[in-house]
Amino acid sequence: MENIINFTKRVFRGTQGTFLGLIVLTIFFSLASPYFFSARNFINILDQVTVLGIMALGMTAVIIIGGIDLSVGSILALSMMVTGWVWDAFGVPLHYACLIGIFIGSIAGLINGLLVSYLKLPAFIATLAMLSAARGLANIFTDGKQIYGFPEWLTNLSVVRHFGFIPVTMLVFIFLTILCWFLLKYRKEGRNLYAIGGNPEVARLSGINVKGTTVVVYTISGFLSGIAGILLTARLNTCVPQAGFTYELDVIAAVVIGGASLNGGVGGIAGTIVGVFIIGVLRNGLNLLGFSPFVQGVVIGAVIVFAVALDTFKKKER
Repeated sequence: MENIINFTKRVFRGTQGTFLGLIVLTIFFSLASPYFFSARNFINILDQVTVLGIMALGMTAVIIIGGIDLSVGSILALSMMVTGWVWDAFGVPLHYACLIGIFIGSIAGLINGLLVSYLKLPAFIATLAMLSAARGLANIFTDGKQIYGFPEWLTNLSVVRHFGFIPVTMLVFIFLTILCWFLLKYRKEGRNLYAIGGNPEVARLSGINVKGTTVVVYTISGFLSGIAGILLTARLNTCVPQAGFTYELDVIAAVVIGGASLNGGVGGIAGTIVGVFIIGVLRNGLNLLGFSPFVQGVVIGAVIVFAVALDTFKKKER
């Protein structure tokens, strides 16, 4: 038991305050709504945060190196629509179509990385341009129409629950979370991200390929957004060009709430996952209490401001 406690402390080091906030939110909504504190609702929250969580893994790496990716929601939609388009219009087997969709997401991320690293565009501008371009392409490929009627095996990824509660989509999220946590924590390539975020010039002089690493990080972000798009397709059983609209805001919010600094050099997977669940619990709890999506947006915005302000105060104290 002591070993488990020590391991948990190491994993969640630096995120105790955020984790406490998640507990407080859970207690509050449990008291405010009779439907919140139930196994069925917790499973529902897990389902809801899967797509957000996978995208947040990539965003964590981007923010650690001092970047930002505003295009993740649009890349998700583009990957979805390309998958549905090549399957529906060209008869490509769906499993190959899914791989093509993920590949397109990776290419979009690669373009972001090249624009930031080699054309020296600010990450905000480069990814804002991709946000618009990817969303436009998602509509162009299918003339803005939905695609539905996918084979049953795709929807089963989200519907069929193994061990009584966990679908394949959630297993993918768990696997990717463990993999990303291990890479950031124990691999040299992961530790290099913190060096780049702390000071890119010092990192370059230390022998780190800053440009190449930046391109890889943005490519991974696009890759994970592509995977998220496929899993969202499985959950909805349809491809919608408007999918993922404003998802980038929730993703950035989750990472920042989880303790990452927008100035770079700070952040971690454990904190991001806690941040993802805070966003999921907030949206779920506010839904159960009858608040509109507009009010939810205001609350999420206030939480982001609080998280960034807290990060600023911490820096002043140092």
